[in-house]
Amino acid sequence: MPRAVDGTRRKDHRKKILKIAKGYWGRRHSNYKVAKDAVAKALSDAYKDRRDKKGDFRTLWIARINAACRAQDITYSRFIEGLNKSGVTLDRKLLADLAVRDPAAFTAVVDKAKSALQA
Repeated sequence: MPRAVDGTRRKDHRKKILKIAKGYWGRRHSNYKVAKDAVAKALSDAYKDRRDKKGDFRTLWIARINAACRAQDITYSRFIEGLNKSGVTLDRKLLADLAVRDPAAFTAVVDKAKSALQA
């Protein structure tokens, strides 16, 4: 009886890698040897970027809050200091959303922070 050399496990693994590499440019989507490196890098970057995304959004929120604060004649750092002194516990995600969608409510929060800084 002949010995099985190239079984289905190997073929299935190659098929899985090529399926993940679907849409890649050049030989990366059709040649297993090249595709496995491309897929390994892509999966590694995806893992890393899922963690980086949290910091990226925080940076975006801070930029939006800062822009809205400067329109109210206060800097971001002074605004945050005022919020801490007044005991307001809104997070940056919510503050950025207020600044973009409800400027009147954001103005009220800024006024509260400014009054806490005066006292």
